[in-house]
Amino acid sequence: MKAEVLIVGGGLVGSFTALYLARRGVKGVVVDREHPGRHASGVNAGGLRKLNRHPAEIPLTVEAAAIWARIRELVDDDCDVKLAGQARVAEDASDLESLEARAALVRDLGYDHERMIGRDELYSKIPALAPHCVGALWCDGDGYARPYHATTAVRRKAESLGAEFVAGVRVDALEREGDTWVAATSAGELRAPVVVNAAGAWGARLAAVIGDRIPLEPRAPALMVTERLPHFIDPVVGAASRKLSFKQMQNGTVVIGGAHLARLDIDRLRTEIDYGNMAESARTVTTLFPQMANARIVRFWAGIEGFTPDQIPVIGPAIHAPGVFHAFGFSAHGFQLSPIVGRIVSELILDGRSSLPIAAFRTDRFQPVEQPT
Repeated sequence: MKAEVLIVGGGLVGSFTALYLARRGVKGVVVDREHPGRHASGVNAGGLRKLNRHPAEIPLTVEAAAIWARIRELVDDDCDVKLAGQARVAEDASDLESLEARAALVRDLGYDHERMIGRDELYSKIPALAPHCVGALWCDGDGYARPYHATTAVRRKAESLGAEFVAGVRVDALEREGDTWVAATSAGELRAPVVVNAAGAWGARLAAVIGDRIPLEPRAPALMVTERLPHFIDPVVGAASRKLSFKQMQNGTVVIGGAHLARLDIDRLRTEIDYGNMAESARTVTTLFPQMANARIVRFWAGIEGFTPDQIPVIGPAIHAPGVFHAFGFSAHGFQLSPIVGRIVSELILDGRSSLPIAAFRTDRFQPVEQPT
């Protein structure tokens, strides 16, 4: 099989890349070892978060937020997006100080999407919150989408414009023949002049095949979901000094995360819930939302994610392989960034440059610096 662009990984980054290429008349073939959205993209909390981003990510997250706010125009589906804002709550004076420092940092960078709110405004927005909180860092326009719904909508739109998705295909080798990359896969040989490595937690393995050594640790962030409850909260809630991501979905269930990890066997593609970690997460929830004490947990899940040492992604051309572009290592916060990263990768392929600053995400930033002799 031949393709104009071969995209390895059918999650949101790969799917959005295929979509933006297709919008410009270039057919991408997306291959995935299982099915699109099986791991990080389809199994996450669906967070659409500008709040508390790494400074290098802020230009991208602001642009991505604008895309999500009008996602129906791009994919003909609203992806169940709900944008009711997000609070990172302070429980004491020390928390307030750290949040105020964060707000000042964002202002100094020239952005105003993160702002401090006092106790009264906090409780007007989130009356269900336990009474001991003293304020919060707030971000308008944050929220969430339904992950698998979004992944499916993006894939279908890309397919309608000419992209092709092939499930159950594993890439075993990648070699250069003249101006063409030849991928040896479990379904036979694929040829393309351009390859996009959007392989998520397996991105470093594919990079190593072409000689790019990029440190990446696979982890399995875990979530738990409650039974359907009467509506009591709209914004997403996190905490300044606790691991927490708390949101009530449109169907009434509450999705609870916060970077607690499940046990992972990456080679067998298996995760196992660590119930000790989940108990800690439950204690955090009941401290901040006492009415949750009797809520019944109906399921747990964990998606496999790839974490870089500096917790920001790798986006850009390969170090040692012309025509290969990396986009992985989102460290459990790539869902919101995925449309803008897909657009950036398409720009790198077709225009030779990105419309947004991406130097901080360069592929070679982990390489040892040679000292002058």
